[in-house]
Amino acid sequence: MRVPDHIGIIPDGNRRWAVNHGMGKENGYDAGIDPGLTLFKLCQETGIKEMTYYGFTTDNTKRPSEQRKAFTQSCIDAVEMLSKENASLLVVGNKNSPMFPQELLPYTIRKSFGSGGIKVNFLVNYSWKWDIDNVKRCMSKSNDIMSQIETNDISRVDLIIRWGGRRRLSGFLPVQSVYADFFVVDDYWPDFKADHFYDALHWYDQQDITLGG
Repeated sequence: MRVPDHIGIIPDGNRRWAVNHGMGKENGYDAGIDPGLTLFKLCQETGIKEMTYYGFTTDNTKRPSEQRKAFTQSCIDAVEMLSKENASLLVVGNKNSPMFPQELLPYTIRKSFGSGGIKVNFLVNYSWKWDIDNVKRCMSKSNDIMSQIETNDISRVDLIIRWGGRRRLSGFLPVQSVYADFFVVDDYWPDFKADHFYDALHWYDQQDITLGG
């Protein structure tokens, strides 16, 4: 089976999951931490070389404060959890904003933990506009767009998997996703199952991937 080198993960549906379980929307984020670790280990076992988690966007910070605090803390917990694994870890986002958690500043330079291995990127307080804004200032010096974007240490994405049933990218890595295949899981992210991942891989294996050629 052909395995993608780099998968993007959009873990959506946390708030809807919480409401369905009779809880406040802010209670759905913590339930998404363990699925993130499970998926990381599945990627290791399968031979994925790089993975990018969508943590939260600058637009997400407009949500009510209790939700913002909850998803920010969940991102902190998830990154610190992954730092205990064998991973080359990087957190990318607008760190100059007060919405960027100070606890994650040490991770904004890629660091290897354990024996290193799989590259893991975590988008925190991320905005696609922020990502590419530097290009406008630097194009007079270089025509290499990839070297100028804020996420220049993240490679092209082969497969994006989105949980929660929505059929949109929501600003996820626009430059790296130009040729990505897009697989949607209808179940909410806290209801993650290994079969979701394997179904996406089998679907990807059946695609005619030409990269425009």
